[in-house]
Amino acid sequence: MTSHVWHPFTQHGLNEPIPHVARAQGALLHLADGGTLIDAISSWWVTTHGHCHPRIAAAIAAQAGQLDQLIFAGYTHDPAETVARGLIDLAPRGEGQPELRHVFYSDSGSTAVEVALKMALGYWHNLALDGLATEESGGPRSRILVLEHSYHGDTIGAMSIGERGVYNAAWQPLLFDVGTIPFPAPGRERACLDALDAACARKPAAFIVEPLILGAGGMLIYSADILREMAAICRRHGVLFIADEVMTGWGRTGTLFACEQAGVVPDIMAVAKGITGGAIPLAATLATAPIFDAHRSTDRARLFYHSSSYTANAIACAAAVANLAIWREKDVLGRIVALTQGIATRLERLARHPAFANPRQLGTIAAIDLVAADAGYLSDLAPRLRAFFLGHGLLLRPLGNTIYLMPPYCLDEDQLDHIFTAIAAAGDHFGE
Repeated sequence: MTSHVWHPFTQHGLNEPIPHVARAQGALLHLADGGTLIDAISSWWVTTHGHCHPRIAAAIAAQAGQLDQLIFAGYTHDPAETVARGLIDLAPRGEGQPELRHVFYSDSGSTAVEVALKMALGYWHNLALDGLATEESGGPRSRILVLEHSYHGDTIGAMSIGERGVYNAAWQPLLFDVGTIPFPAPGRERACLDALDAACARKPAAFIVEPLILGAGGMLIYSADILREMAAICRRHGVLFIADEVMTGWGRTGTLFACEQAGVVPDIMAVAKGITGGAIPLAATLATAPIFDAHRSTDRARLFYHSSSYTANAIACAAAVANLAIWREKDVLGRIVALTQGIATRLERLARHPAFANPRQLGTIAAIDLVAADAGYLSDLAPRLRAFFLGHGLLLRPLGNTIYLMPPYCLDEDQLDHIFTAIAAAGDHFGE
């Protein structure tokens, strides 16, 4: 049967097989042809407790029969209020740092980041209207600082603050200029911090980071000490610090949010993916009181001009309410610790394989590079590895020659063994 679907991040000219998934449960995807796949990347990093979690599914079904959608401009509903309170209760806290106090809803990681950028620029714009915090030119601060190799999404603003290259070359004319801070790779930590300090001295609007690990940039890890110092530099210079916790949130790095490991409270924080357990789209951008207060006024021209038709969709919020209840009532972090240890033991064994290099892990995220002459995102190994893993009953989607896993927390020992056995077999098959 002919398909009319245009798939994301898929080169249809390669005619790669596109598996048809009929249903899912836990860590397993059940295919229409009767086969099964272990979802080793949580279906693009969203599924936390497992597919079709009964409590989340029941919450969605119940809400769908009560209130499905409501305009959120000037209206509200119980699920949105409950999720907002829950997010504020769970948000990172740090001594002497302002608390995240306000929640703005959107529907994806990219839009949560766009909202964060607009909040930051709106903050400086409104302060400038009051004659405060202007640049020497007299205008509001507008420059955004980003971390080298970062990725924040595929909308125009999110692409602008991500690494420039194959991801966004076609849309270069649409992207705005940013200041790039070198990634704090081993031996380059001081260069990163010195560059950030110098850039912040020139009074930009904000600095945005993926805390502790860069996802699509290659699963590149840096320390909590560096994250803490980055935030401190921004505070010293009065630069807003934005944490993109879209991928790193909801336990992936070993704590609920990555910023917790550094004791950092960002001025603005974007969350998405696991906010509903991965069941349905929802995102949120959290902000401190000064960000909110800069937009609060009797002047309607100074309101925050952003929305989407489905902002705070009631069904999505109901799923998030159920997810928050699971985090409160179940030992999710205990499962994460056990899974982290299981991955670490197997990754250590795999690292001895001569075909692999640079093993790395942060919480339940692990990555290793297959040694290759054509390393990088466009390595010819990527489609061959995807096909290989598909043949071994796995959903794995390597970033070029980098094989990574980010499984749901319900993964069992046998499934974990299967994943690492298949990765080792890939090393045997493709190793040089």
